[in-house]
Amino acid sequence: MRKLLLLMLLAGLFSSLQAQETFFTNGVADKREGCYAFTNATIVKDAQTTLTNATLIIRQGKIVAIGNNVSIPADAVVVDCKDKYIYPSLIDIYSDYGIAIPQRTGGGGGFFGTVQMTNNQKGAYGWNQALKADVEGYKLFVSDDAKAKPLRDIGFGMVLTHQKDGIARGTGTVVTLAGEKENLVIVKERASNNLSFSKGTSTQSYPGSLMGVIALLRQTYLDAQWYKNLSAGQAGNPSAEGVNITLQSWNNNQSLPQIMDPANNNDVWMVLRADRIAKEFGTQYIIKATGTEYQRIKEVAGTKASLIVSLNYPAAQDIDDPNDARLISLTDLKHWEMAPSNPAAIEKAGINFCLTTADLKDTKTFWANLRKAMEYGLTEKAAMEALTKNPATLLGVYDKVGSLDAGKLANFLITSGPLFSDKTNILQNWVQGDKYGVKEDMWYNIAGNYNLNLSGAKAATYNLEVKNNSSASVIAADTLAVKFSYDGKSVKFSFAPEKKSKNNIRFSGFNNNGVWNGTAEDAEGNKYLWTASLSKMAVAKTDSVKQKPAPSIGKITYPFVAFGNETLPQQENILIKNATVWTSDAEGKLENTDVLVKGGKIVQIGKNLSDASAKVIDGTGKHLTAGVIDEHSHIASVSTNEGGQSVTSEVRMGDNIDPEDINIYRQLSGGVTTSHILHGSANTIGGQTQLIKLRWGADDEGMKFKGADPFIKFALGENVKRTALLNQANVRYPDTRMGVEQVLIDAFTRAKEYENNLKAAEANNKIKGAKPMYVRRDLELDALVEIMNKKRFITCHSYIASEITSTMRVAEKFGFNVNTFTHILEGYKVADKMKAHGANASTFSDWWAYKLEVQDAIPYNAYIMNAVGLNVCINSDDAEQARRLNQEAAKSVKYGGMSEEDALKMVTINPAKALHVADKTGSIKVGKDADLVLWSDNPLSIYAKSLYTIVDGTIYFDREKDAAMRKQVAAERTRLINKMAGEKKEGRPTAPFSPSYKFVSTCGDDHMHKLGLLEVTGDNE
Repeated sequence: MRKLLLLMLLAGLFSSLQAQETFFTNGVADKREGCYAFTNATIVKDAQTTLTNATLIIRQGKIVAIGNNVSIPADAVVVDCKDKYIYPSLIDIYSDYGIAIPQRTGGGGGFFGTVQMTNNQKGAYGWNQALKADVEGYKLFVSDDAKAKPLRDIGFGMVLTHQKDGIARGTGTVVTLAGEKENLVIVKERASNNLSFSKGTSTQSYPGSLMGVIALLRQTYLDAQWYKNLSAGQAGNPSAEGVNITLQSWNNNQSLPQIMDPANNNDVWMVLRADRIAKEFGTQYIIKATGTEYQRIKEVAGTKASLIVSLNYPAAQDIDDPNDARLISLTDLKHWEMAPSNPAAIEKAGINFCLTTADLKDTKTFWANLRKAMEYGLTEKAAMEALTKNPATLLGVYDKVGSLDAGKLANFLITSGPLFSDKTNILQNWVQGDKYGVKEDMWYNIAGNYNLNLSGAKAATYNLEVKNNSSASVIAADTLAVKFSYDGKSVKFSFAPEKKSKNNIRFSGFNNNGVWNGTAEDAEGNKYLWTASLSKMAVAKTDSVKQKPAPSIGKITYPFVAFGNETLPQQENILIKNATVWTSDAEGKLENTDVLVKGGKIVQIGKNLSDASAKVIDGTGKHLTAGVIDEHSHIASVSTNEGGQSVTSEVRMGDNIDPEDINIYRQLSGGVTTSHILHGSANTIGGQTQLIKLRWGADDEGMKFKGADPFIKFALGENVKRTALLNQANVRYPDTRMGVEQVLIDAFTRAKEYENNLKAAEANNKIKGAKPMYVRRDLELDALVEIMNKKRFITCHSYIASEITSTMRVAEKFGFNVNTFTHILEGYKVADKMKAHGANASTFSDWWAYKLEVQDAIPYNAYIMNAVGLNVCINSDDAEQARRLNQEAAKSVKYGGMSEEDALKMVTINPAKALHVADKTGSIKVGKDADLVLWSDNPLSIYAKSLYTIVDGTIYFDREKDAAMRKQVAAERTRLINKMAGEKKEGRPTAPFSPSYKFVSTCGDDHMHKLGLLEVTGDNE
C-alpha cells in the first residue's frame, strides 16, 4: 500500500513538473487547470461514431474523458450543450499561416531582364537559388491571431504551414490556431517536406520552364544520393564537394511526408507529371490537386497519391457583351460548370484526399463551396474525413488530433446542428482547451412565440414572434414590424404599437434562463418594465445535410476541349477500296488499289480485296497516302525553351507534353499523323526531343511514339548568341558564332571525361575488396555521352553554311555525326559536305528574308539538296503551316520541277528515315503501322482535303464527323454561355470578363520563337 501511495505521489509530482514552463510571469501565476465538462451534447467523435446525450471532459488543453456515463470532476466548469453538436476541429494541410513569403528582389531571369546565372545566396548552399530545402518552417513561424481568427471562424483548429517559395521549400510545421506563444502551439516541428513546380522568388535564370523544373528536381534527387554516399565516406574524398547545406537538408527531409504543389490550377496533367518524378525516385507524393482531376480521374487514381483538394471554383464571368463571350474557350466554359464536381469525382474514384482553404480569395466562401461540392455528389462522411482524420493521418498526428478521443488535444467545435447542414452555425471553436467564440449569440435557439408584458404608464400585452437573432415581429391588431437584435446576452428591439404611429417604444433587456426582462421607454418619455416568456418554441430543423440530386452538367470528353470525344476512338479493321495509292515506296503510285488494315497494321495491298470484319471506305476517285510526318514541330508542349543556360541537354520535351493542344486535332485535319516535338532554339545544346503520334484523346504518355530512337535539339547562330540582347542584360555565354562552336567543344570534352570516369568507377567496383567509387550522375552529360555512343541523335537548327560546316567538324572530332540539320536554308551551298557527313536535311519550302540569317535562302533549296542525294524533309516549325505540309512539299514541283512522288516523300518516308522510324511508318507497305490519309484530291493539290486521317488503324479525323461535331460544339457553347449569363441575371456574383489564352510556339520573329505567343481562343477552337 505504501508503494502504491508513493507511486501516486511521484506520478502527481511528475505531472506537476510536466506542467512547468521556462517563461517569466509578470504578476500572479494562474494555476487553474482549465477543466470543463460539456454535457448533454451530440458528440461526433469521427466520421463513423456519433454519441447522443454525451459528455466531453477536458483538462489542461486535452480531452480526458468522453462518453455517455462520464463522471464530472468536482472542479469542472459545466457547460450544458443540450441541442448542440460537438465535432473535432478541422485541419488544413496546405497553408502558410504565420510564415511570411519572402519578396523577390533584384534580377529578372527573363529574356529582357537582367540575367542572373548563379545563386546569389551567401553561404554553403547548393547551386540553385530555387532549392530552399534548408528552410525550417517551425523556425520561421510566428503566431498571428488576426490571421488565425478567419480560419477558426470557419472551424479550423490546426494547420500545416510552410514557406510557399521555391521548388524545394523545406519543411512544414503543424501548429494550432490558438492565440498562444509559438512554443505552445507548435505540435510537430518537422511534419512535411514541401516541393513545387514553381521557382518562386528565385531570380536565377535557370530553370525557366516546366521541363527545366522537372530536370532540376531529377538532378537534385541524384545529387543528394551521391552526396549521401560522400558523407558516409563511401566514395573518394568528402572534401570534393565540401559542405552542402542544401543537399544535407534535402536528405534529412526525405523521411517526412512529401507534399508536392504542381503550381498550376487548371492542368490535370501536372498531377501525373509530379507523380512520375516520385515513382522514379521511389517515393510517394501527397499532391495538391489542380481542380481538374475529374477530367482524367482514372489516370489520377492510378497514381495512388493522396490529394489536397481546394474548393476554389472559377466564377461566372460577366459576358453581357457577345464579343466577350466568343473569346471564352469551350474548355473554360465547361470547367466553370463542372469544377464543383471535382471532390465528388475524387471520392468516387477511391482516392484518399484532404480539403484545404488554399486558393480561396475569401475563406468565408469555404462552407458555401463545400456544400456546393456536396450538391454535386461529395458525401458528408468523405468531407468529414477529408477535414479531420485524413490530414492528421498523413501528417502523423492522428494520435493528437483528427477525432475526439481521450488523450488528444482539446480541439473541437460546438455547433448549433449537424456541421454540414446549411442551417448550422459554428458557435464556439475550442483550440488546445481555449474557447474562441464564433457565433455565440446563436447559442440559444430563441426562435418562437413570447408573451410580452408591458407594465407602467400604458400597460399592455403583445405576442412577440422571434424568427432569429435579427428578425422579429409583434402580432397585435396588426402585424407590426420590429427592429430586433440579440447578441447572446442582451436583447434590443423597438416597435410602434399602432401602424403609422410615431410613439415608438424602445426595449432593452437580458435573457435570464429563458425569461427576458428589462426596461423600455416610449417617444413621450414614459418608462416601463417588461418581461417576455416563451409560449411556443419554434421547431429547429437539425437534420443532417440531405444529398440532393447532382445538378445537370455536361459530359467529360477526351480531350477536355472542343472536338473531344465522349469515348476514345477505337482501333478498327478497315478496308479502303479502289483508291489511288501513293506508296512513297518502290512500288510508286498504284491506281484503283485496295488497302486492308487489321490490328493497327497494313496487312494487304492489292485489287479486289475483301474482309467481312473490316469497315469498308470507298476510295474511288480519292487518293491514299502515308500519314504526313512533321520533322520539326512545337505543338503539344507546355514549354518550348529552357533558355536559362547554354547547355540544357538534361531537359526533356517528353516531360511537358500537352495532349489537349487543339493543334493536334487541327493537324490531323491536314493529314499529319506523326510530329517531332523539338525544344526551342534559345541555346546551343537544347533539350531532348519527343516523337509523338497524334492520337487525339490519349494521355500524354499515350501520345509518345514507343520504341523510337531518342533525339536532341541543337541550335546555331543568331538565336543562340542572342543578337537582340547584346546589352548589359545579356551575360550568358556565348555572344558570337565562334563562342557557339566553343560551347559544343567544351560540352563534349566534359562529356568524354565524364564517360571515362564512369568506366573507371565501373571497373574499380568490380575489383573484390576495392573501396567503392561513385561518380555523380549528371543528366546533362548523360545525354551527350549517348550522342557520342550513337544512342541519341541530333536535330540541329541551322541557317548559315559556314556554321553548318564547322558543326559537322566538331561532331566528327568526337566520333559522331549530326543526324539532321533543320531549317537549313543555306543547305544547297553545302549539300555535298552534308552527304559525305551522313546528315539529313529538313527545311522550309520557300521562307526567306524574315531575318538577316536567311537572306541567301532560295525556293530551290529542297530540290537541289534532293538532287545531290540528300534525304530531304519539308518541316513546319509552325502550328498553322503544319496543316498544309502537303502543299509545302508541292512547291518543289513548282520551283524545281521535282516529281510529284519525290515531293510527297519529303513529308512522308523521308522524315521517317530521318527520324529512324521508316521501318514502322512513312510509306504504305505491308507490315507497317496503319498511319494513312485518304485525300479528296491529288495530295499535292491546294484543293485536296483529308477525308480520313488514320493512326495505328484508328480513325482520329473524319471530315463528315467533324462537320457534325462543329454543330455540337456550337450548341454546347451556346448552352454554357446562356447558363453563365443567367448567373448575373439571377443576382449571383460574377467576375469581370477574362478571355481564354493558349500559349502557341511559332517561328516568325526570332524572339517570339523563343518566348512563344499568346493566342486568344474561344470560337477559334
